[in-house]
Amino acid sequence: MQHHSGDARTPWWTGLLAAGLVLAPMSGVMAADPICVEDDRNERVCLSQPAERVISLSPHITEQLFAVGAGETIVGTVGFSDYPPEAESITRIGSHDRIDVEQVVAKSPDLVIAWGSGNPSAQVERLEALGLPVYVSEPRGFADVADELERLGQLTGRSDAGREAARAFRGEWEALQTRYAERSPVSTYYQIWDQPLMTVNDEHLIGQAIRLCGGDNVFGDSSRLTPRVDREAVLGADPEAILASGRGEEREDWVEEWRRWSGSTAVQRDNLYFIPPSLLQRHTPRILEGTRHLCEALDEARDGRPEQE
Repeated sequence: MQHHSGDARTPWWTGLLAAGLVLAPMSGVMAADPICVEDDRNERVCLSQPAERVISLSPHITEQLFAVGAGETIVGTVGFSDYPPEAESITRIGSHDRIDVEQVVAKSPDLVIAWGSGNPSAQVERLEALGLPVYVSEPRGFADVADELERLGQLTGRSDAGREAARAFRGEWEALQTRYAERSPVSTYYQIWDQPLMTVNDEHLIGQAIRLCGGDNVFGDSSRLTPRVDREAVLGADPEAILASGRGEEREDWVEEWRRWSGSTAVQRDNLYFIPPSLLQRHTPRILEGTRHLCEALDEARDGRPEQE
């Protein structure tokens, strides 16, 4: 029995093709393998081809994309995405903590890169629900920065550049570790915000930088990644060095504020240091530059110790 409609000479699979049910050519030639990586949620993110229209939802993500030569793929980003200078001209689609979802969708991205701890989870979930591929970035250590360079290189079709950027980063990181491995400990307080006072624990990337430089973080054992502290607790810990930075703008007055407490060791020895926030508070290759600043500050604190110490 024949089953057909219309012209009997029409191939039986023509209707399937019209319905979109034949996904591969009859010759057996398959489409190129998808590009798949695991993000920092351990979720698998797959693209059918390298991303050409990317939304970056954090300054550190924007900087990482430029570091692998994919800056030109960014069609939208958030406030404070100011490095390298070319990033200033990219369309803003809100701030890291308030994303304009409609504007994101209007940009027709083939990849959204979100910041795990910095973007509102409800908005990120909404973007995923709308069918957009979302990669979540949440680097927690130096090794994670290098790994992410490689993954972003893969996702944007710049694998070679990603691997080279990661190789250079790992080499500089290892050199810093070797150089400062034998330094004597310096008790250290690092301030990332002033109202309320906020610092970092040893698990935070800045905490890891402090440890690399031979610093002993006075709040390192806190259970929170960025604990709130009060001034009395800092003065009670009496760190040998106080370092501060800010967010979005350089606030050297934050470290100068501590001069009012003239009885503290850090003030008496003039061990108050400011580090530009973009160098140490962003999870990008420039964190190595920030770490060098930090190590040099702690070396200065060591050199300024009274001779009896």
